[in-house]
Amino acid sequence: MFTKNIKVLVVGCGNMGASHATAYHNLDGFEICGIVSTGNSKVVLNQKLGGGYPLYSDFYEALNATKPDAVCISTYPDTHEEFAIKAFEAGCHVFIEKPLADTVEGAKRVAEAAKQSGKKLVVGYILRYHPSWVRFIELSQGMGKPLVMRMNLNQQSHGSKWTVHRNLMKSLSPIVDCAVHYIDVMCQMTRSKPVQVSAIGARLTDDIPDWNYNYGQLQIRFEDGSIGWYEAGWGPMVSDNAFFIKDVFGPKGAVSIVAKTAAAVGNSDNIDAHTKTESIKVHHADLDENDEFAKPDEFIDLTDEPDHQGLCDREQLFFLKAIHEDLDLTHPTEDAINSLRIAFACDESVKTGQVVLL
Repeated sequence: MFTKNIKVLVVGCGNMGASHATAYHNLDGFEICGIVSTGNSKVVLNQKLGGGYPLYSDFYEALNATKPDAVCISTYPDTHEEFAIKAFEAGCHVFIEKPLADTVEGAKRVAEAAKQSGKKLVVGYILRYHPSWVRFIELSQGMGKPLVMRMNLNQQSHGSKWTVHRNLMKSLSPIVDCAVHYIDVMCQMTRSKPVQVSAIGARLTDDIPDWNYNYGQLQIRFEDGSIGWYEAGWGPMVSDNAFFIKDVFGPKGAVSIVAKTAAAVGNSDNIDAHTKTESIKVHHADLDENDEFAKPDEFIDLTDEPDHQGLCDREQLFFLKAIHEDLDLTHPTEDAINSLRIAFACDESVKTGQVVLL
């Protein structure tokens, strides 16, 4: 396909970093030149991949030693801006996990660094590469305006996953870290300007900073009259009942993701379940002369959907294509900044108790 392999430095070896590294290891067109983490996770990942990759504990040392073509950043959000800008200054393309940065201004600085360097910036909005979610968005766009969008992803996390969540909450709340995915989806569904947000949150544990909260719920109002809500909760106390809701309706009917297996009780912290759809239910609002439904509900079964690793593979194939075909990534970068801006406005609403106008 391509004559030159892209040398990638993998930075961060948690769930997402390990999945991206696995994609680079297995896909033609990439070559891992180094793996970076501050702890033992790089050793574990290296063993999983068969060993042989150079290991580093310091990002800057690794960047200087390996001279990569690209850097994959899957560290905690408070390092994203600094690492990404440094990678661009070193002449590298960057794949970065969401959120793009831990502030909106930081995200803008990363985008500007990409522009100045002439290198590619791809943000890990994994649902954009999921054929079922693409179809879900397309079907929702056919339901008329305004839309009502209802979504959540609560995680009853424990063990190592609770450790990850606690570490994430040292810099961001769940509705900033997690909601950017679904805010991005809502913006794609409406293609309308968000004008107002309001949000509430609760701090249910002393294991996180005093300023943060581990449950949040947000509401967004769009210029076209559409509205959406999203909730996210992390921790061992979070209910796993009705934790997976992906539901949209408009004047013409409703579209819902029906994930009986993925949404089963006890499955809320299973990362593979978070992107599953299994089936899409389409409900038509048309009525006959007796005000009964004129059309039956349709079920679009999606049995061939990619698993989590398959989605990460698709993300990295897009990254490869963006590099080799010099794709213009202006709009997806703007979308990433916009969804982050909305999420931080929701965070502000939680902390002030006020509606925030955008």
